[in-house]
Parts: sequence; structure tokens; C-alpha cells
Amino acid sequence: MSRRKIDLPSMIRVRATSVTAPPAWALMERELIALMEESGRLFARQYFERGGATLKAEDVDDLYEQFYNFGLFYAIGADDDMLDLHFRNWNAVTRISDDSIEHRTCHNDHKKVFRPSIHNEFWNFDQAMEWHHLSEGNMAFYDFGVADPTVSENMRRARRFAAMFIGEDAEAPNWDPEHRILRSPWMSSQGPKLNSDADYANIMLLGGRSLGGQANYYGVRANLYPIVKDLEVRWFDNPARRKQIVDLFDRLILQCDTPNSLAATALVTNAYLYTGDSKYKQWVLDYTEAWMERTEKNGGICPDNVDANGVVGGGREGVWWGGQYGWNHYQGYNIMFHGINIAVECAQLLTGDSGYLDFLRSQIKVQIDNGRKREDGQLLVPVRYGPEGWDWGQAPGLHKIDGLEMRGYWLEPTPMRGQEIMHLYHASMRQEDYELITQVRDGDVERDWNELGTLGEKNWGNTEFARFQYYDGRNPGWPEQILAAEYQQALDTYESMRTDERSQFDIISTNQIPGQPVLTKGLTQVTLGAPQSVYNGGLLRATVRYYDPDRGRPGLPLDVAALVDELGPKTVGIQLVNTNHNETRTLVVQAGAFGEHQFTGLRYREQGKDGETAVAVDGKYFSVELPPSTSVRIEAGLSRFCNTPGYAFPWHGDGIPVPFPS
Repeated sequence: MSRRKIDLPSMIRVRATSVTAPPAWALMERELIALMEESGRLFARQYFERGGATLKAEDVDDLYEQFYNFGLFYAIGADDDMLDLHFRNWNAVTRISDDSIEHRTCHNDHKKVFRPSIHNEFWNFDQAMEWHHLSEGNMAFYDFGVADPTVSENMRRARRFAAMFIGEDAEAPNWDPEHRILRSPWMSSQGPKLNSDADYANIMLLGGRSLGGQANYYGVRANLYPIVKDLEVRWFDNPARRKQIVDLFDRLILQCDTPNSLAATALVTNAYLYTGDSKYKQWVLDYTEAWMERTEKNGGICPDNVDANGVVGGGREGVWWGGQYGWNHYQGYNIMFHGINIAVECAQLLTGDSGYLDFLRSQIKVQIDNGRKREDGQLLVPVRYGPEGWDWGQAPGLHKIDGLEMRGYWLEPTPMRGQEIMHLYHASMRQEDYELITQVRDGDVERDWNELGTLGEKNWGNTEFARFQYYDGRNPGWPEQILAAEYQQALDTYESMRTDERSQFDIISTNQIPGQPVLTKGLTQVTLGAPQSVYNGGLLRATVRYYDPDRGRPGLPLDVAALVDELGPKTVGIQLVNTNHNETRTLVVQAGAFGEHQFTGLRYREQGKDGETAVAVDGKYFSVELPPSTSVRIEAGLSRFCNTPGYAFPWHGDGIPVPFPS
């Protein structure tokens, strides 16, 4: 990527003239960025070797997660070294996890240990995972394109990883083009996992860590209903029964497809955003449409399993629920919905066709239509389906299932979570989706929508309620609220690191390090005017994003703060503030995360002039000059999802300048 100043003489330019004291949100935004830059550096120094390898033992997806958003943080406006640390860590995880050599021969005695998990720079067969966890790990890879798409090896990886799932890699036969299925919920760079053993089957069917062991927090992740209606706890004691159940598990769970795997569409869309190759677009549409067709044939409810021939409920007498992380999973609908949400966003992005959103919308309506109101009027929606229909059973806590004690995040009917409905509305900006949200809000007596809810990077959409209220005119203090809350959380993490006097060997022996030092949820909401990406593998969502032409890089320039203060179907309002008292800053504003939108005109106020100044613009970009201590509010007309998306920066011209593109 060029590090020289970029000259864009033909780009429409707005010049701010209003010299004003910066608003509180602008100062907090810049302070938050500065704190997290310092915190990220401290995190890298204390808990990683100099080459980037973590001191902590974890599953490989969790190792990638440790720095997953540093690249996005850089792309929003953080210092260059945040991206350098992201590259260093990603490459170190990939390098030390390669199965060609054992890099960590000395482990601690905790349950989490280091495992060689990577083959061809992707998950190997021994550590094959489903798309809930593959997606968590891949988030660290996706934002490389957002931060710097000119890195040759990442473009190569994007194509190669996609090839593993679209049928181009003979070593990874995950895709069945005839039936339009991914051949197992567990996939790898060496193909699908089609056979199991008793220990693995027990973990999935009864939630045990090992045969007869204590259940873990994921709980029951699949079942064999109706072939086996009540699986006994110690089914594996009898050799004949053990073989029978393992064979059934292989056929009904492993040799099937599940909508959770729709999250693979992000990996393939990522390759498209680098290359523009239509084969990636076509695969995303083929796979998404296959699940849409199955949903239509299933009476409007997305089935959670199809067999090796693409038949809904195949081998289980047509029962459409019970598959991996499906409707009967004891964490409920949240995991399956990730894949649906990601797929419709990718399909809309690639085609500009918002009709794909009907898939997600229909499943949200399924929940609402089957909801009930408590005596206090609170709307509750079911999150599980079983033999008796929608499950209105046990609350979270300790339960006995077939005699096995299980403690975890089991969900009773619950108030509608925010992630899907807010993502749907941001994608469509349609009145019917606004009314879906207000229907949920009107039936919500349990939650104060102006409160932030749970922070942290993992997201059920709790913080989206307060964001929605801001744009609905009911929560004017939200920008300062979310930025201050994230500052406090980042400060707490920084303090825990600053006062941590453990040696590297102490850290290894305890296997404990502080939580995520960089938080991008609030910054994404405030600066980009979008919900946080679906945490389990979603691509970046943004109404607008920014570039710094003076430094030849993405992100807000030094000292500049941004707030998207208005969102509408055809408009976006943006406040830009230069907090520097001596230096002029210039930035480029882009329509959409990947240039998928188009600006259709600008209006802003100039100091000393009556009324608003109108500027004609019909393109993906405009630039803004911010002299010292100035600010400007721009209202931009917006045509949404009308351009071909890509990772190219405004100055890249016809293609991304990758040094070694082959």
C-alpha cells in the first residue's frame, strides 16, 4: 500500500468553515482511540512473544480472535502499528499451529492446550470445525481486505480458502454441486468430517466433555429424533448400542448440511471483494438460494438439516429440526441465525437485490408470530423447537436431561434479541422492518432500550437497541454514552495489564490473560453508521467509511472525529470535527463499506452564509477539508446497493495494485 500523499483533484470537495469548540462525543472518540492504541501495544508486549506467538493455550479460532479487530481498528483510524500487530499475530498463529511440526511441546496442565490445527494455512482435518467457530477465527482474516487489500499473500489466501468450499480444491471436497450442500457441518482444508467416534458423538448429543463426563456450556448440540427419541446417558457402555448410535450420528448429523454453514458465504464473498470474479458471486447465490428453496418447501421455517441428497429431514422421517446447532440446540436459535444473517447480507451486497433479505425477515416473523405475552405484557419469543413443538420449557440454570446434569446458557422463551432485527433494518431501511422493530419495542416491558446492555465484542445485539433509539429521536445522548462506556471498559483492561507483574512463565502456567484490549463495536456504530458485524463471521457493515489521502491510507485522519447522526432510506447525516488547533486535515468519505452505495448530492452549512450550500455529486466518494478547529455537518443523498462492491481504495483505479497477483 502506498504511504505517499494521494492527490485527488477531480473529486468533489467540501470545505468546513465553522470554527467551534468540539462536542463532547468528538473528544471522547479521539480519547478512546488513543487509549486503545496504547492498550493494544501493551497487550502485544506482555502476552505474546516478540514474533507474535501468544503465550496462551487455546483452540486455534480463539487464538485468531485475540487480535481479530486490530485491522478494523486501523481502518477506522488507529495508528499504523495496529495493523502491523494484526498481521504479525495472524501469521504467527498460522505458523505455529501448522501440523507439519509440533511448536509447543511443553503444555500447561489446564484443559486448554495447544494443538497443531492448521494445514494449507486453514483448519486441518483433525481440528475440523463447524462454521460457528470457523467464522470466529476467520474474522481476523476478513478485515485484512478492509485495512490493506494490496498484500499479495492475502489475496492468494482469499482465493485458496474460497476454493476449499466451492469445489475447486480436490484435497478439500467440502462442496456437493449437484445437491448444493456442504457435505458436513464440520469442514476443513482436507475435506469434510463424515465419521466420528463415541466420545465425539456423546459431546454433541448429550453435551459431555467426555464419555459420561460433565456437560459443557454448549449443551446438547444435535439429536437423532425420531430414530432415537430418548437417548440414554450411558448409551456407549454396550458395544452393539455404541456402534448403532455412532452410525446413526454419522448419517443423521455428520453426513448432512445445516444452515449454520451459510456463514461460508462470507469467506467466498471475501474472495470476490479482492478479485471481482463472478464465480464467487454465483456460488454465494447458489448456496443461499438452495436454503431459501428448502425453507419455502418447509412451510416457511428454515429446516436445520438436509441429508447427503439434499432432502430435508432425510433419514429421520422428514423431521426438519435436530441438526447441528439447529432449532433443538440448547443455546437456541442464535447460532443458526448467524449463518442466515450473513448469507442474506452477502447476497444483497453482491447483487444489489434486497429480496434476499426476505429469508432473514421470514425467520424473524416466525419467532414473533409464535411468541406469547407474559402477564406483565412482555413479548417472549421461542428459541427452540422439539417433539412437542415450540419449546416453552426450562429456564437457564441447572437441569437434568435424560438424567444428565447440565448447566449452561439454555434459553427459555426470551425477549427478542436485537442482532437480527437491527441488521435487517440496516440492510433494508424499509418501513416494514422499522415496524417489526417497533412491534418488539412496544411489547418490551423488561428492557430499557435507552440502556446499552451488555458490552464486550461478542454481540447478541444488546447495544443495538440504544443505537436504534438515537436514530429514532429518543436517545440523544447515545454517542457519548456508548463511547464513554467503551472507554471505561478499555481502561479497566488497560489497568489490569499495567498492574500485571507476572513473568511469561507465570502467564503460561495460569493460562490467563486479560480480555480484548481493543473494542470496535461502539466505533463502528458511531463513525460508520452501522451495527457491529455479525460477530461469528460477518463482513463489515458501514453506511460510510473514511480515507486519509494525506497519509495514503484508510481511516479517519489524525485528530478527526466522525459521527453518523442520521440514517434514512435515501440519506445519511455525517458530522466531522477537526480537534487539532493548528493543522488542516483532509479526508475522503466513501459510500458503503465496499463502495456499494452512491452519493446523490450534498448539503451543508458554511459559516457566515444563510441557508445551506448544495453540492452536486454522483459518485462513491467526496472529500472534506477541515481547517484547524473546524467542524461541518453534511447531509448526503444516498442510493443504496447500486455499485459493484470491492476492497479497492478510492485511488486504486480499475483494480487493486497487488505486487504479485498470481
